[in-house]
Amino acid sequence: MLLRVFRPVRQLLAASLPSLKWRLTVGAVLALSLAIAIITTALLQRAETDLLAAQRDSELSEAARTAAVIARRLVELQRVLEATGARLDAATLTDERKLSEFLETRSVLLALFYSVVVAAPDGVPLARLDIKGVNKPTQSVGDRAYFRRSVLEGRPIVSEPVASRFSGEPIVVLTYPLKTAGRVSGLMLGTLPLASRDLLADLVELHRDDSQALFVVTDVQGRIMAHPDRSRLLQHLGDEPRFKRAYAAWVEDGRTVEPTGVTLAQPGDLITAAGVPGPDWVVWRALPESELLAPLQAARRHAMLWAAGLLPAVSVLALLLIGLALKPLALLERRARRLFDGSQAEHDWPTAHGEIGSLSAVLQQVSIERQRLEAANSQILRRLQSVMAAAPIGIAFTRGQKLEIVSEDMCRMFGKTEAELLSQPANVLHASQEDYRALGPKVVQAFRSGLPYAGECAMRRADGSDFWAQLRGRPVDPDEPGTGTIWSILDISGEVAARTRLEWSASHDALTGLANRQAFDARMAQLFQALPQALPAALIAIDLDHFKPINDLAGHAAGDEMLKAVAAVITSKVRANDLVVRTGGDEFVVLLEHCSAEAAQRAAGHIRDGIRNIALTWEGRLLCVGASVGLAPLQAGLHDAEAWIRAADTACYAAKAATRGNGHDLQRILHLVGAPVATDL
Repeated sequence: MLLRVFRPVRQLLAASLPSLKWRLTVGAVLALSLAIAIITTALLQRAETDLLAAQRDSELSEAARTAAVIARRLVELQRVLEATGARLDAATLTDERKLSEFLETRSVLLALFYSVVVAAPDGVPLARLDIKGVNKPTQSVGDRAYFRRSVLEGRPIVSEPVASRFSGEPIVVLTYPLKTAGRVSGLMLGTLPLASRDLLADLVELHRDDSQALFVVTDVQGRIMAHPDRSRLLQHLGDEPRFKRAYAAWVEDGRTVEPTGVTLAQPGDLITAAGVPGPDWVVWRALPESELLAPLQAARRHAMLWAAGLLPAVSVLALLLIGLALKPLALLERRARRLFDGSQAEHDWPTAHGEIGSLSAVLQQVSIERQRLEAANSQILRRLQSVMAAAPIGIAFTRGQKLEIVSEDMCRMFGKTEAELLSQPANVLHASQEDYRALGPKVVQAFRSGLPYAGECAMRRADGSDFWAQLRGRPVDPDEPGTGTIWSILDISGEVAARTRLEWSASHDALTGLANRQAFDARMAQLFQALPQALPAALIAIDLDHFKPINDLAGHAAGDEMLKAVAAVITSKVRANDLVVRTGGDEFVVLLEHCSAEAAQRAAGHIRDGIRNIALTWEGRLLCVGASVGLAPLQAGLHDAEAWIRAADTACYAAKAATRGNGHDLQRILHLVGAPVATDL
């Protein structure tokens, strides 16, 4: 087959170049050029494939992470509405003055919502809290689909994007039904403008960079809820050129809302989408493939320019060498005619002067040229390594678990020179030998399954510092393990650190650093699953007394510092393995596992006394608070976590009721913050 393909080329060379010397020269140059082109193209194509695969995984992770962040924000906002609505009783709901006073004391909600509206079941607004204060709008929201559904189903709802009836801006509304005797007696509504930095706009700003990446959030119907160009809000994603094909494919596939993310086909762009569970929103991201592949394309052009520049010199050199090699052709022809006459005598070959000496020199030159060819191959290999250096990721070739080829980017990544890495065992790159030994079986399993290996691993630089890297490995020949493996290494320390920070913030209170309600619920679930081995256990509920005067008279910053001081005191009065939780506002809970009722009682007393002894100096004032503490040991009658929490809250309320009306403590605190003392205290 190959002979039939090359026969016309050979005939053309023979016709146009009668001289064998010229034909060999042209053939050698063409073969060398073809080899360089094939090797360069193969390496760059593999680098492009690995780069796109790595970026696709990264984009999927980023889309899924962003969707999870949005979902967590919605849950947190719903919990804030729920916590506020739980304190709104029927008497306050029907009393306009009390309702206004209730909302005025909850102005902190405006840090989370643009406005908060309390409406009757028929949609008539009872009161509205916004930046201007509490007012009573006249526009009814009873005809809104989300409002009717929340009233009918009696559950919280996240609305579709709509135009605000009060401001006309595109908004999303979170509802919480207020119930009396099991029936919906009203709705609390929290509004979030899509055009401001509240729920989604700040996420768009985080994804805005110098690249041409485009980040968009839509609902399941394709209406745009977040876009770098805010004029596109509430328009349709199908009208966005960079998502048109991908969106059509997604619709045809059934509008699947996948939290883990999916990739969609779009010419020229890498499209990823991830669903936000609950409201069924979709996070979209488009990244131009040309932007990703630009460095490799530049490397390809650079390699071609190098090859074009070297070809004339190589052609001249090849012509000279072939001329020298073919000089004794006549003698070689005569001796070649006698190759089959049985004469193998050494003296039969010319060894002296003239043409005999020339032939001997030619034979010796063959050996020398072989060495030169090997040197030329080494030079070509070094040039190919320079092509690898242009790739924006570390690339390495290993064989027998040793490094044989490394790119310049990889050397920079590990802070070592090429000489320090070549021929070294691959385990010198890893931060832990245990991790390296555990990596081997995973790689073998992936290769046996016909798949490339992809994973994350801790690596170590020359200066001893560690970093997280994403490894992708592919065998050169899956059927021949001894042919070696090509690795791509990408530093993902920033992504891992961001992921760790997100995981920490999901389970901790941002102000005090204590565990939040989500972590508390998870720990309680584990404790009840471990019963009865988890006994004895106790729960301490803490509610600060006279905390509001500090906020009102010394400011919220002083209140925040007092909450931090209270958190530090509580933590210092319990064991290291006890869980201290800020459940909201000035309320705290301590979960004591494997703790007797007597020990828990002592701990509760220490906590109460420690809080009462806090003396916080603030702008020349001395700030103090009190605390009501309730204790509930885990007993046989408490069958679930909610019952146990209610028991602790009941004990705390009883403690607060026992001290209510104690004007001395409040008078002391008001004196300390510099406020006048009321005469009726």
